[in-house]
Amino acid sequence: MVKYINGAEGAPGAIGPYSQATVVGNLAFLSGQVPIDPSTGKLVEGGIEEQTDQVMQNLSAVLRKLGADFSNVCKTTILLKDLSHFATVNELYGTAMGEAKPARATFQVAGLPLGALVEIEMIAQISE
Repeated sequence: MVKYINGAEGAPGAIGPYSQATVVGNLAFLSGQVPIDPSTGKLVEGGIEEQTDQVMQNLSAVLRKLGADFSNVCKTTILLKDLSHFATVNELYGTAMGEAKPARATFQVAGLPLGALVEIEMIAQISE
């Protein structure tokens, strides 16, 4: 059975016909988060540092709604508008993730929603 998760406090609502996360069994598939400030509904101001920090905050909020945190994450995908931001995003991501070191892939893409510089999605193991 598939459960659609929405309404995570501290994370922006979905900007399209999808959910913040989908749960199947004990796996949670978190939709890609772009750096939307949930209080304004707009992209955060600033560059890659501010955008990456906001994305990680948004993902953390969705994980909290699921009763989880970054230590539950088993797979991450990072999408970058410009791969030259890799080192900066990698450092900020690593700091936010702490001891968690899930499998990961990083790609450069032609564009991201709302002109964002970074988008991150995650898969996490949670309690059923």
